[in-house]
Amino acid sequence: MNQLKILRLNKCGLSLSIRFFSTSKCLNSNKNVALVLGGCGIYDGSEVLESTSAIIHLSKNNANCSIFAPNIEQFHVINHLTGQVSPETRNVLEESARIVRGNIQPLEKLKASDFHALVFPGGFGVAKNLCDYASQGANMTINKDVERVVDEFIVASKPIGFICISPVLAARLIPGVEITEGKRDKKDWPYAETIENIALMGAKPIEKDSSEIHVDQKFKVVSTPAFMKQTATPAEVFNGIGDLISNLLRLI
Repeated sequence: MNQLKILRLNKCGLSLSIRFFSTSKCLNSNKNVALVLGGCGIYDGSEVLESTSAIIHLSKNNANCSIFAPNIEQFHVINHLTGQVSPETRNVLEESARIVRGNIQPLEKLKASDFHALVFPGGFGVAKNLCDYASQGANMTINKDVERVVDEFIVASKPIGFICISPVLAARLIPGVEITEGKRDKKDWPYAETIENIALMGAKPIEKDSSEIHVDQKFKVVSTPAFMKQTATPAEVFNGIGDLISNLLRLI
């Protein structure tokens, strides 16, 4: 009987602990934010620390958060211990669900009219699953639902936050947008060529450090380099994403 009571309490606790991710009606706030993931894990999905940092800071700011991901097959699967391609297939939506305790929706259900702001964490899943920047560079194309969602938020003049590599999406979809992908110093910034590529796509690159942000007031776009810097610490990335979320919410 005692074990049964504990089990019920655990189930209740689980229900309460994931409530933050469910719907915009769960918290007493009028700031509803959608967050789009691209899998789970830096090399083939969303960067976990960046994703959870965004979620934590949204919670700290009393914003409601709903999570989405495209229901598509991953570009490939990387063994995160060895760095080698694994001979298997995985689903982006199913993998993204790992980060948010299973409470996630297909990206096709995301409508800008239901939310006040949008956030894209980084990770190679952005460059491989949400678009094909990893293989095509400045000639990249974007997943049709990702493109639709970004266009909806821009047309509605609603703010969007881009973290780490994800500003490449803004570069392709928002001509003339000011965004940061870090700095040109290749010693600490191994993906510094991204700065030149976003310029080729029509964006205006702004050099910032891993813990800094840039706000484009015209398009209501906030960006931070995060782990684009190889030597960035978790604390620096966490704080930079915190500033991004705070400024994003101010733009609502």
